[in-house]
Amino acid sequence: MSFKDVIGQENAVRLLTGAIKRGRIASSYLFAGEQGIGKKFTAVNFAKALNCLNPVDFDACDECPSCKKIDAGTHPDFLVIESEGEEIKVDAIRKLEEVLSLKAYEAGTKVVIVDDAERMNIHAANAFLKTLEEPPSGSLIILVSSSPDRLPETIRSRCLRINFTPLSPEACATVIEKSSRKHKDIQLLVRLSMGRAGLALKEDLIKERDSVIEALSSMPGGKQPWGDRKDMEKWFDTALLLLRDMAVLKITGSADELINKDIAEKIKDMSSNTALKVIINCYEKFLYLRNSLGFNLNKAITWNYTGSIMEELKSHA
Repeated sequence: MSFKDVIGQENAVRLLTGAIKRGRIASSYLFAGEQGIGKKFTAVNFAKALNCLNPVDFDACDECPSCKKIDAGTHPDFLVIESEGEEIKVDAIRKLEEVLSLKAYEAGTKVVIVDDAERMNIHAANAFLKTLEEPPSGSLIILVSSSPDRLPETIRSRCLRINFTPLSPEACATVIEKSSRKHKDIQLLVRLSMGRAGLALKEDLIKERDSVIEALSSMPGGKQPWGDRKDMEKWFDTALLLLRDMAVLKITGSADELINKDIAEKIKDMSSNTALKVIINCYEKFLYLRNSLGFNLNKAITWNYTGSIMEELKSHA
């Protein structure tokens, strides 16, 4: 894979290839945008393009030993840092510092990618800031984040930000079609993923939607289904789409604009006897909870509060 395989992020690729062409690579970048839209994929291909032994038009050849090692994660001068559980801890940053402190073994540019960078705890963020303030020569740090505002301003201000946007329906469909994961209804996955093709490929969005519908139907009560914050985020994203469709159906009386067109009758049943203002009020409360998850909300308390919101919705039915 190379830059030519990055779909729907033409502006980001143009900026990065332009930097390579001019020989003006920043010491640190922040790739910002929603989950599942190609940020990490682009970061890996940026590393490949910078270190390719036989580049083609400032892009990776995808065939030389350097490209193959980066793809396999075995290149000695390439490292991806990821969270352990819900946090990136200071030990991971120490490992990053160790890699960057050593002279490049093979690469022209040592590259470290920090995925879900907003998950750095306070100790990791403080340690990382020191590295950003005095970056080792010949090195590149790429922060990948779907919630960049949760990163300290002192870190964000030291990185060149590249914004990534949700994919168009056409681009999203292309990504899904080119993957090894086939589905009989690609357009349904496109709608459910909301331009985040990576989610359509990694998650069973239909199964997740069904489980959320079941949970909403049984509320208040039931066992909270969340393992970690990512589970909570996905759950609320799905629930918000369902509430959105309930409101749209109430306003238009038509299934044409629904995201969940395939279950239009179910959406109708869920909303038929509930006033529009009540649906919108519940949507706003769910959205507030979704936007507050970065504050590490207690799962049990959040579940109980979510149940009380649904009780309000049902009490007006």
